[in-house]
Amino acid sequence: MFKGRHFDQSVILLCVRWYLAYSLSLRDLEEMMAERGISVDHATVHRWTVHYAPLLLERFNRHKRPVSRKWHIDETYIKVRGQWRYLYRAIDSNGDTVEFWFSERRNLTAAKRFLRKALKRHGRPERIVIDGSQTNREAILSCDTTDRLQDRSRRQLKPVRIRRSAYLNNRIEQDHRAIKRRIRPMLGFKSTSSARVILGGIEMIHMMRKQQAKYACNRQLSLVEQFNRLAA
Repeated sequence: MFKGRHFDQSVILLCVRWYLAYSLSLRDLEEMMAERGISVDHATVHRWTVHYAPLLLERFNRHKRPVSRKWHIDETYIKVRGQWRYLYRAIDSNGDTVEFWFSERRNLTAAKRFLRKALKRHGRPERIVIDGSQTNREAILSCDTTDRLQDRSRRQLKPVRIRRSAYLNNRIEQDHRAIKRRIRPMLGFKSTSSARVILGGIEMIHMMRKQQAKYACNRQLSLVEQFNRLAA
């Protein structure tokens, strides 16, 4: 993963982890590295993050422990080049992250794409809690019907129960805050592609803090230990 890089693996991992996990700008990291006698440009740190975040997330997902069968779904706003974009997110009844999807639009197509991704990776939930969004309700009904029609197990699959309650969905609204807290100092993303990659890395760090990796849930590994284990 780090073959041919000018900088040592430990330096790259440190910069990527700090940028994804803490309220630091790229120039903050450039200055912090300079204080440690390491000359690295802020643009280089950005390139490292864009390159390694999706690779580390892919590895993390291979070790992610199962989620419960009761989900909460919602979307939140993310600014890219001065325009609002949308991050679809789902957590389970324990507060663990189920899935996320970054979209340029907030419509039925985007909601269905997000749900298909969640269903493919985590299977069918028993219940999904949403707020008053009619679009999300239609997406769930459509994906659920398609999923049951394509099922070849010959089981009698029950329809996914939909619960519409802004109060009950406050759980995921609170979970959004951890993501928004990290994004706020960035003052918006410069492109959709970099936003998608960096948001994936931020979500990965958020899942690490929840101890969602199979190797971390019973051992209470620190964020540093989990991050380095992914890159080993």
